[in-house]
Amino acid sequence: MKRSVIIQGSSRSHGDTNKIVNYMAMKNNMDIIDLNTKNIGHYDYDYKNEDDDFLGLITHIIETYDTIIFATPVYWYSMSGILKVFFDRISDLLRVHKITGRKLRGKSMAMISCSNSDDLKEGFSMPFLESANYLGMHYLGNIHTYIENGTINSEIKLRIDHFIKTISHVM
Repeated sequence: MKRSVIIQGSSRSHGDTNKIVNYMAMKNNMDIIDLNTKNIGHYDYDYKNEDDDFLGLITHIIETYDTIIFATPVYWYSMSGILKVFFDRISDLLRVHKITGRKLRGKSMAMISCSNSDDLKEGFSMPFLESANYLGMHYLGNIHTYIENGTINSEIKLRIDHFIKTISHVM
């Protein structure tokens, strides 16, 4: 089995998105990287933040994993700011660290979103799908989840299990 990682991009390391991430990771032997514990600066055309955690982290991800699953809460109808900063920093791989960036080609990507209800707006997954296409990655799909009263209900657990089964042929 190829190695998979869930990259959690939430402002709360132990919030609702983390409950979903932990459920998936425990059932499917996946690693978790919590972006909230990393020091990753915003994209900068002058690369003034090259000494932060981004390059080491993305290099580790590229060298270790075949499937990258991004997990984000829904903040103002979009991915979290932490995850958006991470995506913006991928530009470093396109402009400065091109050899590392090219190693994303052929890897797989998926996305999990989480909120308080089953109401994800159309188009939420577009940045993930288009980023995967641009980087030469295989987009495996996405799933929306939600937490009710602090727990994952049985319907969402089934949804997650089905999603993992659907994408597992490449994981």
